Amino acid sequence: MDSDGTRDARGTHANPVPRPAGPPRMPAVPPRPPGAPGAAPPAPPVPSSVAEWLNEERPAAGPGIWRFAYRLPKAARAAERLAPVTVIGMLVPLVVALVLWSLWRQGSLPYQFTLLRLFTPGDWWWGGTIASPKTMEGAEARVVYDGAFFAVLALSMGRLGSWPEVVRHFVGRRPQPSRALLALVCALSALSLVFPSAFPGVGWDALPVVDPLFSLIVLLSGGYELFASALFTDALYTVMTLLIVWPFAKVGGWWPYAKERLAARRAGDGAAPPATVERPRAQWPELRDAGQHEAAELLTAEVAAGRMNDVDCARVRRSWTAGLPEFRETVLRTAGAAWAHPSGARDLPRRGARHDLLTGQVRVGRWVAAERTPLRYHDAGAALGPEVLGTSLLAVGPSGSGKTRSLVEPLTEALALQALTGSCAVVAVSSPGGGPLGSDSAFDVIVRIGDPSSVHDLDPYAESDDPDEAAAILAEALVGDLDTVNGQSAATALAQLLGPYRAAHGRFPGLPELRELLEGEPGALAALREAVAGDDVMRREVEARARQTGTPGDPGRALADRLALLNRPVFAGFFGGGGETHRAFSLRAVAHHPLRVRVDLPERGHEEAGRLITRLVLAQFHTVVRESRRTHFACLVLDDATGAVTAESVRRIQRLRSQNAGVVLTLRTVGDVPEALHGPLYGAVGCRMAFCGITTWDGSRFAQTWGTEWVETTEVAKHTVFADQPMTRAIHALRKLVTGKAVTTDAVTVRQVERERWSASRLAHEVPPGHAVLSLTTVRGEHAPPLLVDLRG
Repeated sequence: MDSDGTRDARGTHANPVPRPAGPPRMPAVPPRPPGAPGAAPPAPPVPSSVAEWLNEERPAAGPGIWRFAYRLPKAARAAERLAPVTVIGMLVPLVVALVLWSLWRQGSLPYQFTLLRLFTPGDWWWGGTIASPKTMEGAEARVVYDGAFFAVLALSMGRLGSWPEVVRHFVGRRPQPSRALLALVCALSALSLVFPSAFPGVGWDALPVVDPLFSLIVLLSGGYELFASALFTDALYTVMTLLIVWPFAKVGGWWPYAKERLAARRAGDGAAPPATVERPRAQWPELRDAGQHEAAELLTAEVAAGRMNDVDCARVRRSWTAGLPEFRETVLRTAGAAWAHPSGARDLPRRGARHDLLTGQVRVGRWVAAERTPLRYHDAGAALGPEVLGTSLLAVGPSGSGKTRSLVEPLTEALALQALTGSCAVVAVSSPGGGPLGSDSAFDVIVRIGDPSSVHDLDPYAESDDPDEAAAILAEALVGDLDTVNGQSAATALAQLLGPYRAAHGRFPGLPELRELLEGEPGALAALREAVAGDDVMRREVEARARQTGTPGDPGRALADRLALLNRPVFAGFFGGGGETHRAFSLRAVAHHPLRVRVDLPERGHEEAGRLITRLVLAQFHTVVRESRRTHFACLVLDDATGAVTAESVRRIQRLRSQNAGVVLTLRTVGDVPEALHGPLYGAVGCRMAFCGITTWDGSRFAQTWGTEWVETTEVAKHTVFADQPMTRAIHALRKLVTGKAVTTDAVTVRQVERERWSASRLAHEVPPGHAVLSLTTVRGEHAPPLLVDLRG
């Protein structure tokens, strides 16, 4: 990359990693900027597919929805409209309120003034009249009484007509600034009804709001002296105005919008933002708004001429968002090849899935429109991206259900593409005996364990300098799945050997040497003891290991037995013993650089060794992603996680979402995981996927995890009608003779019941071939319920 070597991966110079088999589709030398010496004349801005892809809308949608060109389904749009019943329910209370207010003004309601005469002194009214005021207090009480009735009438009819919900529907759902402007118009309309004299040309009477309040103050104070103060009167008008405007300000979002505009103005050095024309995304409007017009013109010409693909566009946009220094100079110098991946690749040799690199999504299928599926998911594309992979994903399905073809391969391809944009690092571990995940040219590093032609080797210690860390990694890989060996004691036994060996030789031992030390070979321990004779601390470590060798509960024997699986002739030269044949690759590189790594496990006949290597890669991944100051997403994809899930790995998976990392685990059956870890594993991952063909046992685990929901059920019971009249009985008998059925009546019962979202039986028997049930959780906590996905759509 254009980073002066500060952001390049370790060992990416001098052709250290496999290069694509063929040349990249982009030109090797980017075109010169327009106007540069020797530059060709700019190509005419003809539309290109990349420009159309950039300009396409990507509206916000629920988790797992393919956002590219997403349109809300017709049923969902219809559901968002106000139903005719709602409109009628709003208008009918309004008409009733107008009629009641008219009758009240005319004094035509029965017992209209009963409450007024009951709660006021009799000397306020003329005798023989219903409510004719005799004194000043009576006149003011009559005004207050009218205002109280108007308030009760408005509140009750507004509640019956759902007027606040209607206002929020028409105003609150609009984008800014139209939302704020529409709320302002509504606020001014309300003020004109309360203060008509303040609006020229308005001729209607004021609503009984101001006068009742003033009359109430007169009654409480006993006179009009308070209104002689202009300050009191102005303050009262101000408070009333604020109380009227406040609901509209809340619906219109005035305060958040004002803060947003103020922040934008401060970012612009206090200058008001100029009125700009809305430009399509292919013309790089964000660069133009920041004053980078030369870079924007160059990139626009590159996109229009077809010299930039979607990977280039996503990479440049990410570099601009990250605020990399010398952005303008780099773009003008290298155009679409700016900040290219260290491998030099700007695309994959081939693609098998649909990708949208602006959102980081890959389409894996289509959400099936079912009864319990939310309307916004009906027939929408099903997609996965870093925002859901950050919570990790567990997929369970038998062989042949399509886990690799429909899920693992598209995800690996998407992560490899995102790595080319600098936003992701991927480590893919192929299934033992299965085909590799993707072509060789799609990866930077390929580790073929047991293959003599492999260019790279896997460092068993992950390039660690800490003996305790290296011991914890090896202990998890070797005996993490054993219940008979304590992981902490195994890590301690390894650390007692790794620390002294590194102190004596400056490196960690090879696996054959480590096996001899764990087995307690007298010659090996004696040689190590002599090598650290001058270091009392390390000498005590060796002597402690020697005393524990062969004792009951010693983990050394179990560790040595597991190391024997890797100390076979087929693995000679691997795991740090290759000398000049293989170059050791450390998984720690993915924590610092957007690398694409593939690990191919040995062929059939070494299944247990393959599981051990998988646990080793998983343990190393959990260790290296904890390193801070990493801006790109890191993901580990295990095509077969059988034997890799341990108690320690489950605990570490829970922490990955806060470390900008995630893992994808696939299993043929949940039985491949110890039963004690079933619940913790399902709770640790945020995304769960059940493929067709799983057993009811596996389905019960998903059913327990997904829980229950309240649904509305309708039960219809048919009851035979028994007639009392002779004529009716004769008609019923004739009807039964003709139809063969007794006359019945339907009794309908509607209830709310709690049911499982997906029962174990439904998962085992009702998921069609080529389908799966998928639930998602984003790193922000958004949820998508378990829904049926057509993986062929």
